[in-house]
Amino acid sequence: MNQEKLKKYRPYPPVHLPNRTWPDTLITSAPVWCSVDLRDGNQALIQPMNLEEKLEMFKLLVQIGFKEIEVGFPSASQIEHDFLRLLIEGKHIPEGVVPQVLTQARDQLIKKTFAAIQGAREAIVHLYNSTSTLQRDVVFKKGRKEIIELGVAGARLIREHAKSTDAKIRYEYSPESFTGTELDFALEICEAIMEVWEPTPDNPVIINLPATVEMSTPNIYADQIEWFCRNLKNRESALISLHAHNDRGEAVAATELALMAGADRVEGTLFGNGERTGNVDIVTLALNMFTQGVDPVLDLSRINRVINIYERCTKMSVHPRHPYAGELVYTAFSGSHQDAINKGMSAVELTESGLWEVPYLPIDPQDVGRTYESIIRINSQSGKGGVAYIMDREFGFKLPKDMHPGFGRVIQEVSDDHGNELTPEMIFHTFDKEYLLNNNGYYLKSFNVIKRHVDQEEELSTAEVEAVVASKGQDVTIKAGGNGPLDAFCTALRECLGLQFVLHSYHEHALARGSSSKAVSYIEILDQDQESWWGAGVDTDIIVASIKSLLSALNRSAAKTKKG
Repeated sequence: MNQEKLKKYRPYPPVHLPNRTWPDTLITSAPVWCSVDLRDGNQALIQPMNLEEKLEMFKLLVQIGFKEIEVGFPSASQIEHDFLRLLIEGKHIPEGVVPQVLTQARDQLIKKTFAAIQGAREAIVHLYNSTSTLQRDVVFKKGRKEIIELGVAGARLIREHAKSTDAKIRYEYSPESFTGTELDFALEICEAIMEVWEPTPDNPVIINLPATVEMSTPNIYADQIEWFCRNLKNRESALISLHAHNDRGEAVAATELALMAGADRVEGTLFGNGERTGNVDIVTLALNMFTQGVDPVLDLSRINRVINIYERCTKMSVHPRHPYAGELVYTAFSGSHQDAINKGMSAVELTESGLWEVPYLPIDPQDVGRTYESIIRINSQSGKGGVAYIMDREFGFKLPKDMHPGFGRVIQEVSDDHGNELTPEMIFHTFDKEYLLNNNGYYLKSFNVIKRHVDQEEELSTAEVEAVVASKGQDVTIKAGGNGPLDAFCTALRECLGLQFVLHSYHEHALARGSSSKAVSYIEILDQDQESWWGAGVDTDIIVASIKSLLSALNRSAAKTKKG
């Protein structure tokens, strides 16, 4: 990197904690989980969820097993307020599930928040104000004392309002941008808030310490949490909560180390959705614990269903390489990997230990409702690579890479109309109809190579072909010469039928072994508008397969003109 650019940055200061204990600690039980998908996750979406989508997501979170769900910022917008009222008045909150609502330390916002939670059995009221050095100096231009006064005033208002509601109110406080706040000041303001709320071991306050921006390596975040836990007065009356963001791509690791450092609770989202690079991914955290024999207390045994609802509600997609959930994570393309996995799975079936020990697979795919075989979900959110993989693995069609986007769009349209996942058979049927049986324009009735000449010295070949092509309900005989049968056929189409196109790409391969096996040809043409169209053809004769493929591409191009 440019040395001048490097001068703009400085290393994050370490925490002086020479007798840290967290490196020797193991995670042996799940934390208290709090989903912030409906608040932190939702506010980061290009298109925030509507009421129906928010309700569907809430029900999914309940089914997974979340007992604490931050449902929004009801004082910030009407839809946030309306959603909370929908949950309460529609009796959608099961007993044992506690909604959490966020508010800033401002009187009017706190009043609106308590008005929105009227009628709830129980609620967590989550107060926050920014405490970081940078925001104090640049944004608020306030000193430490003024920031503490702001937080304490908000805490008092919340306590006063809590007295006048029938709901059981639990308190949560976040020094926003904890990782950008001096540790001694973060401790001072949290203790000041706790003095107002007077928690007890039986009724603890939640002290949430967010890495609002991930600024350091995970070990430093763990040091901060251990230091805070050691120095907090009345520690037994506080649940230390984590809320990590993923700016450095280390949120999962930071959260795991911070749990080892003494934290009790984790706020995060499904698949890491959230501002900028996202929140910590609770799915990964939970399944990481599961692979270590720790019960995560969340049910992720039907991961495809979770993905479907998440993608439908958020309009986001889960990356194909996403840990545990990606469409390709239980599929090996490398031959050596495939061999090792197959042997490992055979060995597991014979062992009496009951342990899952398979090379390259840290988790049994069946434990999350998947299999090692090519179970790749194909729906409107699926990638073009997954569709091509199905065509290759299930049917032997190795589609050229440049053909993937076009066929992916065809499958997406079918999936949108169908509404559910497509089976491999449905995918092939679509390919067959769109490419192999596409005779809506030109159809090959017969084809003959009349004459062929090869000049070994000049390394040139020529051919003359004659074909009968059905066009607009009539059989037309076309004839021409060229550098080979395909080139001659292209010339015949241009001269006899007046077609304008350029042959751009050609690929072929055998569909099976043996003298009677069929071959498949893929051809890309550019039409007169320089638009690309792919076709495919199958035949026992590779030349005829290529002719069929060319006509397939032309028919697909002609269909565009008809639609227009």
